[in-house]
Amino acid sequence: MRHRGKAGDSMGDDTTAAIGRVMDVRVDLVADPEFGAEAGERAARQLRSELSELDVESVRVPVGTPAPDGAKGADAITIGAVVVALSASGGVFTSLVETVRDWLGRSAARHRVSLTIDGDTIELEHATADERRALVEAYIRRHTED
Repeated sequence: MRHRGKAGDSMGDDTTAAIGRVMDVRVDLVADPEFGAEAGERAARQLRSELSELDVESVRVPVGTPAPDGAKGADAITIGAVVVALSASGGVFTSLVETVRDWLGRSAARHRVSLTIDGDTIELEHATADERRALVEAYIRRHTED
């Protein structure tokens, strides 16, 4: 589990931005390397489906995500990347983070999910439930305080 601050991040215009009362959160899923491509795509669809059930404005695939040089198809990050537009108030962001955390906790696979808001990225992976909870709570506080 890692956290990357704003300095040096260049995620692109539609990646994350707090605009008015709506903010975009980029959610990237990197499937367990032990998974095949089909299983990774299935995991990404499942996560997108759960995110779509939240009270969010939209869940969309980010535009302009290029495939890596020499790639024959979409990579794991591209397959699992979505931008979730949500209200900047009302606890929707907390629900989004909790949904991702719960989804990771239910999976026996070693998936990694990163959330990015305005260049501030948190990566959730191989951590204990207590470590993940502490990091997620700090991240939520940073993006919900007025």
